[in-house]
Amino acid sequence: MAVLACFVLNYATAQEELQLTSKDSIVQSSWMFGLGYNIVDDSGDVFDEFFDVASQWNAVPYPSRISIGRYFKSGIGLEAIGSYNKYREGKIIDGFPNTQETDYIGFDSRISYDLNKLIGETKWFDPYVGAGLGYTDANGVGRGTYNAIFGFRVWFSDHWGVDLNTSGKWAIGDSEASNHIQHAAGVVYQFGIEKGLSKKGTEKLAMIQALEEEKQRVLDSITAVENAKEAAALAEQLRKEKERSRLAAAEKAKMDADKERKNQLENAIKDLGYVYFDLNSSYLNKKSKEVLDALTMILKASPAVELKVASHTDSRGSSDYNQWLSDRRVKRTIDYLVEKGIAVNRLSSEGHGEADLLNECDDNTYCPEEKHQVNRRSEFILMKY
Repeated sequence: MAVLACFVLNYATAQEELQLTSKDSIVQSSWMFGLGYNIVDDSGDVFDEFFDVASQWNAVPYPSRISIGRYFKSGIGLEAIGSYNKYREGKIIDGFPNTQETDYIGFDSRISYDLNKLIGETKWFDPYVGAGLGYTDANGVGRGTYNAIFGFRVWFSDHWGVDLNTSGKWAIGDSEASNHIQHAAGVVYQFGIEKGLSKKGTEKLAMIQALEEEKQRVLDSITAVENAKEAAALAEQLRKEKERSRLAAAEKAKMDADKERKNQLENAIKDLGYVYFDLNSSYLNKKSKEVLDALTMILKASPAVELKVASHTDSRGSSDYNQWLSDRRVKRTIDYLVEKGIAVNRLSSEGHGEADLLNECDDNTYCPEEKHQVNRRSEFILMKY
């Protein structure tokens, strides 16, 4: 027993250390919205003077880039981007000082790939590469563009992070339109998140499962060498606990299934609506028979179902007359169902007369005919299913 106690203590300690936490999960797919700034370098020699901010970088002092994208478990991302900028006077554009301030407008779509799928997942750092197509109006010339993108995101939480990226844009079939580079930096927000285990979490889960297997192996070994009576008693106790849990789960599953079936039947019957009657009549009209035909199909599909049919009148006429009329209505309703093949012992009846109005149309209140019509009905109550 000392060996058993020592193992159980060590197992509990190891299990506590290996419990999965939120740190072991990562965002696998999401929508992403971004807002930030863009910087355009259209100098013509960007790779020679890549960081020449003063003479080659064009930017505006307010948020100038907006994006929306969908990112999938495979690492593929689809994104739409809109950006605005200005070519400032004096900046180098296509190798010459710009003489007049002009607008820059870009609309781009791109497909990207999360490089973490190759180098290993992290919770906070996401480098990516991508390619896409777009349309840019810059320096007074509109052109379609081929785009190549490299960037990375740094996450501060599951929802919030920053995105830094650089795109090369090459004009499509227009010799007058220059190629250029666009840098971007902004805040990104993830929503519609689906999470899964990180590589570390997957490894921890494997360790937990291995520990469970080891626990069982050791317990089996101890059972073979320890006192047979104590081992048998422990096994019996564990068996009873498991059986109680199984029975409780089975009972709950049965109750849940019964409840779901009841709800489905009640909703199906409710969706049929009521059987309505003409004034001072207990005869079924065509529409009412259609409702009862549909109800018959439900009852035949569920032979264990038993219903109570409750019939009502509007408030016009004496109480005694309305009670007699509701009894007639409930009888004709049940008779029709029996004629359609429903056993009479599955149906019970109640005539309520004018005692259960659905609106304010009592003996002291004037109502138009359409409001009185609401009260002249047979309704169906599920009694057994």
